[in-house]
Amino acid sequence: MTIKITADSTCDLSAEQIKRHDIGIFPMSINMGERSLRDGLDITPDDIYAHVDAGGDICTTSALNIADYTDRFAALSGAYDAVIHINISAEFSSCYQNAVLAAQEFPNVYVVDSRNLSTGHGHVVLRAAELAEAGMAPEDIVRELNAFTAKVDASFILSRLDYMKKGGRCSSVVALGANLLHLRPCIEVVGGKMQVGKKYRGAYDKCVEQYVHDRLAHPEALELSRIFITHSGVPDSAIEAAHRAVEACASFQDIPITRAGCTVSSHCGPGTLGILFIRK
Repeated sequence: MTIKITADSTCDLSAEQIKRHDIGIFPMSINMGERSLRDGLDITPDDIYAHVDAGGDICTTSALNIADYTDRFAALSGAYDAVIHINISAEFSSCYQNAVLAAQEFPNVYVVDSRNLSTGHGHVVLRAAELAEAGMAPEDIVRELNAFTAKVDASFILSRLDYMKKGGRCSSVVALGANLLHLRPCIEVVGGKMQVGKKYRGAYDKCVEQYVHDRLAHPEALELSRIFITHSGVPDSAIEAAHRAVEACASFQDIPITRAGCTVSSHCGPGTLGILFIRK
C-alpha cells in the first residue's frame, strides 16, 4: 500500500527531512501589504523582518481554503492508496476545518489535527511518515497519531516582544515592562492552545540554558529518539547554549536544529527559540 503523508508548511521540518520521507508540503499564505505570498516559496522569515525593519506593518497569515485543499487532495488521491494530511492545531487556524471539509470528497484521504505548531506539528508529521514506512494501515496510523499528539511538548522562549505587541497579542504596557526588566517569557502549547509559562530574566543565552533545564527536568519521562531545537533567527551563541543544555540533561539520539518558517516568525519575530520533544 502506498501512503502519501502531507502537511501544512507550519510543520517547520527541514528540507532534508521532507525529502527523506517524501512529505508533501502545502504552503500557508503570508500577507505582506496587498500581496499574498506562499510560505517558504515566495517569502522567507528574513524577508518579513526586512519589511518590518523598513517600517512595514506586521505580516499576517491566511489558512488554505477548502478549494486549495480540494485541488491538492484530488491530485494525490488517485496516485496513492491513501493520503494522510496533518494540520496545524485547529485552535490556531481554520486549516484543519477546511481540510476536513475538502477530504469528504475523497474516501482515501484522512486528516489529522496535530494540536500543535512548528516542529511540535513536525513531530506528528514525522511519526506519520515512519508509521507509513513501517507498513501500518492508514486507519491505524490516524488512530496512533490522534493519541500521539497529546505527548508532544512544545514551547518557545522569546527575547523580544515587539512583534507580539504590533500584532496585538500583548499590550504595549506589558511589552515595555518586560523589556525594562529584561524578562524572557516562555510560550507553551497546552491542549492545542498557546499560553504564557515561566518568565525568565537576564541575558538571553543564560535564560535559554535555564529554560532547557526546566523543560527537561525529568528525563526519565521523555522519549529520547528526537528533540528539535527550532528558532526564528537567533545568535549562534543561543543555539549553542540550547544544544549544550539539551546534551547535559538527556541523551537524545537526534537533535535537529531547524529554522522556523514564516508563520511562527511573523507572529513572534526574530529572537525566538524553542525545544520540542515527546513525553512518554
